Amino acid sequence: MNLLAVFSHPDDECGCAATLAKHARRGDQVMIVWTTYGEMSSKFKGVPHAEVKQIRERWARDVAGIIGAQHRFFDMGDTRMQGSREEALQLAQLYADFRPGAIITWDDKGGGTFTPHPDHRATARIAYDAVVLARLPKALMENQDLDDEPEAHRDPVNFYQYAQYGTPDPTLPLVHVDVGDTIEVAAQVYGYYARHMHGQQGEFPLERFKVGRAANAHHTGTPFTEKYTVKRMYHPTIPYLL
Repeated sequence: MNLLAVFSHPDDECGCAATLAKHARRGDQVMIVWTTYGEMSSKFKGVPHAEVKQIRERWARDVAGIIGAQHRFFDMGDTRMQGSREEALQLAQLYADFRPGAIITWDDKGGGTFTPHPDHRATARIAYDAVVLARLPKALMENQDLDDEPEAHRDPVNFYQYAQYGTPDPTLPLVHVDVGDTIEVAAQVYGYYARHMHGQQGEFPLERFKVGRAANAHHTGTPFTEKYTVKRMYHPTIPYLL
């Protein structure tokens, strides 16, 4: 399976880092996509955009290496995303090339009641819209110097959205992924950002981090999970219900 994580800013993927690492260990192709460079962070006050991009690219290589993933940036502009068709089309062209069977992104509220960032909401929207656009060869040809129509991506896609922040959509089923085997990988990712973005000194508090991932243990019967809602795009025909 090919698994694609689509987020707005570097460190947004922390909520699914253990899931991504688990799939990478299984042998799946995993890719993390950031739609902006997160250039509005106070960390980069006064830093030219070209230099921010270089720093973020270096950090992205490190984080993707920890997880075992490929990575890709778009430059849609931190706090400037519109959730537009043009933005969705950029993702659709990537979908057609990478052909994900599953996508993880923000919830539709951009973080529920916790962090309702406009870029998060816009990213959730275009990540979903791109699934449709990736099915349309003529759409995929827009702004591309192509002689022949590209192969559309029309396979079924499971569309997962964060459910651990705020109140998840009650109309969608919840999925808990058992990440006991890769919880330390997620902690490494958190620790990396804590040091590089926030200047944390010393050892990352692993046990405190684990508390958050253990919050649903009484529901799931497993020590550590990452939680999502799921939409299924274009269900295949099945012979029976069960």
